[in-house]
Amino acid sequence: MASTALILGATGGFGGEMAKALHAHGWQIRALNRNPKAAARQMDDMPFIDWVKGDAMRAGDVREAAEGVDVIVHGVNPPGYRNWAGTVVPMIANTIAAAKATGARILFPGTVYNYGPDAFPLIREASPQNPKTKKGKLRVEMERRLRVASEEGVPVLILRAGDFFGGRNGGNNWFAQGLVKPGKKLRSVAYPGPHHVGHNWAYLPDMAETAARLLLRGGELEPLAVFNFGGHWLEQGIEMADAIRYAARNPDLPVKRLPWFALTLLSPFVETFREMREMRYLWKKPVRLDNTKLVAFLGHEPHTPLDIAVRATLVDLGCIDAAPAAAHGYVSPSLIAKGTIQ
Repeated sequence: MASTALILGATGGFGGEMAKALHAHGWQIRALNRNPKAAARQMDDMPFIDWVKGDAMRAGDVREAAEGVDVIVHGVNPPGYRNWAGTVVPMIANTIAAAKATGARILFPGTVYNYGPDAFPLIREASPQNPKTKKGKLRVEMERRLRVASEEGVPVLILRAGDFFGGRNGGNNWFAQGLVKPGKKLRSVAYPGPHHVGHNWAYLPDMAETAARLLLRGGELEPLAVFNFGGHWLEQGIEMADAIRYAARNPDLPVKRLPWFALTLLSPFVETFREMREMRYLWKKPVRLDNTKLVAFLGHEPHTPLDIAVRATLVDLGCIDAAPAAAHGYVSPSLIAKGTIQ
């Protein structure tokens, strides 16, 4: 019989990509949503999803939806970074309770928010988690609860990654909220950090495929299995802006500084800006994830070339049309130097 996954947050970036990746590997997909009919319309390209009405904030709803599943994908987050303190801990508690009751494994997407400067620049699975931000402390608390659950018989898989981009619904991330404007044609690119500081990016389709391959070998995983996803490490962080220029076929596209000053002024009134401002420290210093353990386990890490990943992301966000990028003849020098484009 095929394995079954319950996805919390299937209309989001990570959850949606996990639905596609697991389905491609033969899994049955169930998803919890407060409005299943609207979710099914939004995700009409995924008719294989069995939508169940419920709320991740309600323990009974999660428990009922998890009946008979093998894995619970905890991909749910408050949109726009809003009200983290009031939502993320109760939701992970509900997922843990449902997994205990049903015997399911929990898949959790980890982030670098857990870490403070003492863990930089190279983060390994065992690096100390001493965050300096409220959101980072919440992430540490979520993972602490997962660790305790693993000691009580709930198998847990944490796949940690850098900043997300791409995917079916990948709009709730730094790429879409900081660098470009979804739904609007590119007129410029905003970059949040110093150009020379390296940055780690995770293309969600690659991350989801990696998680799916790890789950296929669930019998070999530790009770608490933690892996770092390497993704795209850009030694010069500004290379992401260069990749966007290449995708837009416009080498002269202006690259501007993210207006941190304006975000600071507006942060008392706009919660999203306040949460974004708190993460500024991750742009000031290089923060790279070491994926040695993952590569040793899987043999390799699924990896889409940066130019292809960025172009697909911009098309999905409505920032460029789908015409072939090569037609213009412009090739990013940094991408050539990295061997991404031959």
